[in-house]
Amino acid sequence: MTGTGTVTECRVVRDGIDVPDIHRFETYAARGGYETLRKCLAAGRPEEVIETVTASGLTGRGGANFPTGLKWRTVRDSPGTAYVVVNGKESEPGAFKDREMMEKLPHRVLEGALIAAHAVGADEVVFFIRGAFKKAYRRIAQAVEEAEAAGIIGDGLHVHLHKSPEAYICGEETALIEALEGRRPMPRGKPPYPAVKGFKGRPTLVNNVETLANVPGIVGRGAEWYRGLGTPEAPGTRVFCVSGLVRRPGVYECEVGIPLSGLLELAGGVREGHTLKAVIPGGTSTPLLTPDQVHVALSPKALQAAGSMLGTASVIVYDETVCMVDMAANLSQFYRDESCGKCTPCRDGTQMLYALLTRIEHGGGEPDDLDRLMRICDYTPTGSVCGLGVGAVVPVISALKHFRGEFEAHLKLGRCPLPRRFEVNGLCFPVVPPTPSG
Repeated sequence: MTGTGTVTECRVVRDGIDVPDIHRFETYAARGGYETLRKCLAAGRPEEVIETVTASGLTGRGGANFPTGLKWRTVRDSPGTAYVVVNGKESEPGAFKDREMMEKLPHRVLEGALIAAHAVGADEVVFFIRGAFKKAYRRIAQAVEEAEAAGIIGDGLHVHLHKSPEAYICGEETALIEALEGRRPMPRGKPPYPAVKGFKGRPTLVNNVETLANVPGIVGRGAEWYRGLGTPEAPGTRVFCVSGLVRRPGVYECEVGIPLSGLLELAGGVREGHTLKAVIPGGTSTPLLTPDQVHVALSPKALQAAGSMLGTASVIVYDETVCMVDMAANLSQFYRDESCGKCTPCRDGTQMLYALLTRIEHGGGEPDDLDRLMRICDYTPTGSVCGLGVGAVVPVISALKHFRGEFEAHLKLGRCPLPRRFEVNGLCFPVVPPTPSG
């Protein structure tokens, strides 16, 4: 347990992350690493492993929050020998927990993946790692080599590494499979789902890095232990990435249900002399929270009641110096650039949102532009095969809901009402406007 003041971390996934050389097999094994895997293999009862994961209430930590045990069960019950794919793409803005986990605790991720392979009857594990994560790739490769040398990875099971293209859409599991198969990463229509027919047409378990890193603890210590953490409807911990205008941005693991105010306390609060303006609680496709919601519990149920979502637990903090029109334009540019182009509403809608928001931010807004934004937001998600078109409109809708007056001030003044410079850690930076297009 670590922390400051009255708020502490609860480390399950990140347990031992500060131990020197914990990324090496000898150090990890000396702390009990791979004991859970050995017991699973010795017992030879994969069904019991799935039952334990199901009973624990573990859900996917990549953002979808789908019950992990149910996914494992579907893969095992589907005809054909399965694959396990570890999704280490992590390209959500504000997310950096999986990268840290692969760099510092690669053996825990590998152990979780090997337990999953045993449970679903897979003969191959594939680590799908973002190409830019060079250190993470090296550490996972080293962990696999060390585990093979120690006899941890048995005969008949193969572990491979694959460098992902930089496209954001590769984090979506069907686009990920397309990339693995050597094609342009574009989402597939569903059903069939990857759990039934995925990589090379075989049942494929795609799990996020954090999800699998939970598995050794759950299977080793039991579902009841895990359910003693978090909330009844969402057991366990979440690894939160806190970024933005806080004193101590970083990675913090806390029980599900910690108040947002407590997480902000761990991160040192907003910068000295500034006030909280808004918080994205779960990644850029989750609606904003405002200062009056700072005590909301960071759990799926509580955040849904507050009008947002937990998503990837990527928390981005804004203070009063941030222009929310500029924020919406910035995220719209991201979604525009990352749309794979397969679905017309998403491809065109993201471009139109960015162009219109940029026009408003830089003084060219027209009286009807806010209504136009909402019409585009209604159009963009329609017909999208994956969730990108849906997520792309969330920052715009949320900013308009909570900060409409700021948008109206841009239209009235013909410019941004906020100073066009900002200061971080004593350094002053100019805000460089993006180049409008379209």
